[in-house]
Amino acid sequence: MLFNSLEFFIFLPIVFSLYWFVFKKHLKAQNVLILVASYVFYGLWDWRFLSLILLSTIVDYFVALKIDGLEEKTKRKSWLWVSVVFNLSLLGFFKYYNFFVDSWVDMVALSGYHVQSTWTLQVILPVGISFYTFQTMSYSFDVYYKKLKPTNDFLSFAAFVSFFPQLVAGPIERASNLLSQILHTRRFNYDQIVSGLKLILWGLFKKVVIADALAPMVDDIFTNYSQYPASTLILGVVMFSFQVYGDFSGYSDIAIGTAKLFGIELMSNFKFPHFSRNVAEYWQRWHVSLSTWFRHYLYIPLGGSQVSKLKAVRNICIVFLVSGFWHGANWTFIFWGAFHALVFIPVFLMGRNAIYKDTVVGEHTVFPSLTEVGQVLLTFSIVSFSRIFFRSESITDAFGFIDRIFSHFSYEAYSHPMGYRMLDYYILMILFVVYEYIIRKDERAPFKFKSQVLRFVMYTVVILVMLLFYDNHVDRSFIYFQF
Repeated sequence: MLFNSLEFFIFLPIVFSLYWFVFKKHLKAQNVLILVASYVFYGLWDWRFLSLILLSTIVDYFVALKIDGLEEKTKRKSWLWVSVVFNLSLLGFFKYYNFFVDSWVDMVALSGYHVQSTWTLQVILPVGISFYTFQTMSYSFDVYYKKLKPTNDFLSFAAFVSFFPQLVAGPIERASNLLSQILHTRRFNYDQIVSGLKLILWGLFKKVVIADALAPMVDDIFTNYSQYPASTLILGVVMFSFQVYGDFSGYSDIAIGTAKLFGIELMSNFKFPHFSRNVAEYWQRWHVSLSTWFRHYLYIPLGGSQVSKLKAVRNICIVFLVSGFWHGANWTFIFWGAFHALVFIPVFLMGRNAIYKDTVVGEHTVFPSLTEVGQVLLTFSIVSFSRIFFRSESITDAFGFIDRIFSHFSYEAYSHPMGYRMLDYYILMILFVVYEYIIRKDERAPFKFKSQVLRFVMYTVVILVMLLFYDNHVDRSFIYFQF
């Protein structure tokens, strides 16, 4: 079920009404409702894969209880490995099996032998598997490191694993935040619900008006890159940066807003990353839940930065390569991760990886300095360039795209084959950047204006623009569903 579908807009009010008006005084009944609603939400995509979620839930529930009941470190670690091996095996088979087989065949071919690949399988990638396996693993890790006591309430734990607002594409929540809220009574809070509805509206705007509107141009440019000059290819890269941001941050806003409707606060997943002043700050603001996961469960256990510079650089490379691989079973994502490691390492070695704590422009100024503008534009350019690998179908296409940028540098105004008015989209992207700059202080309050009239005007404009840009012929699924 998609957030931007008619089915969801029927499903959500029904669940909301039952949750607050039928089961308001019964915490266990509310949690059972969340669990059932989550399984319905996911099962409408493909009910067969509900068994994977249930299996992952059962394994990590009992593993955590086993770990907690042991004092000997060796035995505790053995049970932790049960969780890690199980979840990574699940992820590895469904997401990476064919990738490894095909890569092995290609490697053998380099030595002069041609092997016919008869081992590949028609494996369907279960939506959200990269997200919920990491979420359940984090629970086992936290219990192992004694940061969390495991729960004996299986139904509440199952609701934590499958919580439908963030089940398919995050944020990847830790049990210390989400499970603790599920285990405790929630109160009907009018302001929280209104805040949630605003986030849902803003998320839908980013998905429908930014991501979906730009998708046809991006698809055309990346599919037919060999036919276009450098100016058009650069435009396609910029548009894809806006598309993927609108798509994924829009999903996260809807997820966070929907959770608020049920009295639950999820972590922020995007904090205006395109206003970042260097690549390190960008990764503090983009897909925050995944970056946090890798920092806590991979980077720090490897030694983090509390080791020699050489080992710290090694740790950074490992994290970015694994992050790239997490995104998909394609060498393009590994190159994307490697590229980010290469541009992150100089920032780290210069000691500038943690210097920016607040968003661009201080409290007492309105406009950024020329230095800040230059830093933001440079960071956006570097990140956007890396997305050539992220968006391309293959490494060959990615390098072909890059080669054409540098070898066919000429200006030519882009005109979409379907006859789209490109000026409308240029204006749209500029206005979107300006508005995000205005609201940059708080990613969870997109309509935070003191004037009720101004808020009403903004709601009206957003809804009208969504109706204007809505295209029923565009694929309305979210980009990160493939991960």
